[in-house]
Amino acid sequence: YLTFFILLPINILGYIQRTRPLVTRPGASYSSPLLSSPSPNDEARSLQEQAEKLRGEVAAFERSKSAEIDEAYAKKRVAADTRQKKQERHSAVVPINKGDGSEIMERVFFRPLLGDGSRIVAVEARLPLGAVLGEHETIAGATSVDDLDGTGNAASAGIEVGDVLRACSACQVTMTQPTWQLIVGGIGQPKTNRMMFDVDFKPFEEVMAAVGSNRMDPEGRAVWLVVERA
Repeated sequence: YLTFFILLPINILGYIQRTRPLVTRPGASYSSPLLSSPSPNDEARSLQEQAEKLRGEVAAFERSKSAEIDEAYAKKRVAADTRQKKQERHSAVVPINKGDGSEIMERVFFRPLLGDGSRIVAVEARLPLGAVLGEHETIAGATSVDDLDGTGNAASAGIEVGDVLRACSACQVTMTQPTWQLIVGGIGQPKTNRMMFDVDFKPFEEVMAAVGSNRMDPEGRAVWLVVERA
């Protein structure tokens, strides 16, 4: 028993010495792994790493948005090109009478009668055309090219059997009166004007009369024919 009581204080003193805080003299420094703070260099390095990570995330986001914008622009460009090609395919540049007797070449658009895959063709051909026109078999009010003379003017200009006539030039005689005739009550003088005639859904006889009226052209110009081709 005596031995136990003697060793117990000694063991307690050893435990206290091992676990008590280190007592330092005034002015001395002491550092512990559990209580030490990051050095300024470590903080700077951490901030730099965070900044680089943030810059990388921003750059990746900008690349993603740029790719989305490029893709959207490409889709719009394709859609616009498709619309333009369709408009060009269903249009033709023809002479338009401006009312004062002058003509100007303008692009005219036609709603397709034979489907979106068709195209508009405009040609000039001398009379006689050497073509047989008739009423279209399936499209009411439409005029079609039913037959051609292979050596005729229409065939030489590029007209084909099966084409649907959409417009043609036509001549019309009007009476013009100079100012002095208006004052004295004159009857005026005849004047022939040429214009483009829309043949869609017109009576067949009226269409044939419009084509034949080009014989009255005082300048003897060729007939303009606008056809739709499947």
